[in-house]
Amino acid sequence: MSAKTISIIILTALLTIFLMVNTEPVDFDFLVTTLPVSKLLVIGICIIIGFIIGFVVGRPRKTVSSYDDEIERHQPGSNKKELSDEDRDYIS
Repeated sequence: MSAKTISIIILTALLTIFLMVNTEPVDFDFLVTTLPVSKLLVIGICIIIGFIIGFVVGRPRKTVSSYDDEIERHQPGSNKKELSDEDRDYIS
């Protein structure tokens, strides 16, 4: 297993232990009402919301793959040239 997999397993186990220890009810104030809610539920919902926000913010942006081709088409004298013998010797 890789270090990334092991660290994910350890973090998941620690998070599970943390959630199971905090199960007592707490008062949750929402607008004009107060509800007794389990800490497990409050922390779990906050973790899920944080994961979703982190996933949306951290995902890679979409890139245009034809951008380089468009630039090359509009550049004068950008015809593809063959490698010189010296370049071929250097590469091989």
